[in-house]
Amino acid sequence: MYPHEAIKITKGAPKTYESSQHGRRQFCPDCGTGLFYENASILPGLIDVQSATYDEPDAVPARIHIQVAERIIWMEHAHELPKYDRYPPSEQVG
Repeated sequence: MYPHEAIKITKGAPKTYESSQHGRRQFCPDCGTGLFYENASILPGLIDVQSATYDEPDAVPARIHIQVAERIIWMEHAHELPKYDRYPPSEQVG
């Protein structure tokens, strides 16, 4: 998360979706990629940037997990599941 004034959009304008009374999600109006999240009530002055949208996502590694109160139970161990560079073999699907 960053102070709102630290973010500068250099091309286009995101579309805003009011996801709750105070929550605002912004996304690319062309492809639908989520970009930002703001909530003036619980995160005044801050904007949450979706990390996969950075030009170099590896340059800003994750430091914490947030919003785990409603996490799907199996997500706690998702990092232990088999990994594939792209898609799994067809016998692994389903």
